Order: sequence, then structure tokens, then C-alpha cells
Amino acid sequence: MYHSSPFMNLPGISPEEFGYLQSSTAGLDEQELKNFLMVYASKRKNPDDMILFAVLGFFVPGLPRFLLGQIGMGILYFVTLGLCFIGTIIDLVNYKTLTFEYNQKMVFESLQLIRMGNMKF
Repeated sequence: MYHSSPFMNLPGISPEEFGYLQSSTAGLDEQELKNFLMVYASKRKNPDDMILFAVLGFFVPGLPRFLLGQIGMGILYFVTLGLCFIGTIIDLVNYKTLTFEYNQKMVFESLQLIRMGNMKF
């Protein structure tokens, strides 16, 4: 089932994210799932891309935080040079966790949009 799932088309998907998506979308019919995937794919961050942004955080402090919607932390990192680069190093180590937490929020937002019927395709 893991190989035939439409979630496998998402770049850089981890088994943890795959399981979360499977459980979150269990009650959706085929059209709702298709709409969900369209919305979610546009909001989702790829963990493989986020490691690159975490490395770039040494040159543009706070970049990964801004991209993950954590504007306050991004400003703090920018002003303090990534909390003297300690925060930037922590972001580099925890990039998968940060990305997964962001993507969990995007799953929730995407499901809300689909369930509210605001999607007009």
C-alpha cells in the first residue's frame, strides 16, 4: 500500500509523514483526497530543501524560520546572528523535525479547507 499511494508523489516524504497523512485523510473520498493533495502539495515544505535553507541560515540568519512561518523567531535569529550561530546549528540538526511540524500544520489547514467546501475546482 505504501508504494501505490498518491502520497508517494510528494518529494522527500518520510515514513512518519506518510503515516500521518494516511491517518489524517482516512475518511476522505477520492475527489476530496485529490483536492487535499492539490492544496497540501502547494503548502508543504520538502525536508530535502529545508536542509539547504538551514545551511544558508549561516549566511542569512533566520531564513529557515521565516520559511516555516515562524516570523518572530526569524527576526530574533536575524538580529542575533542565529543566536550566535548556536540556534542555526540546532536548526541544521533538527531540520526534519521542524519541517514535519510545519507540514502537520499544513495537513490540518488543508483538511479544514477541504471540509469547509471552500475549494472550487
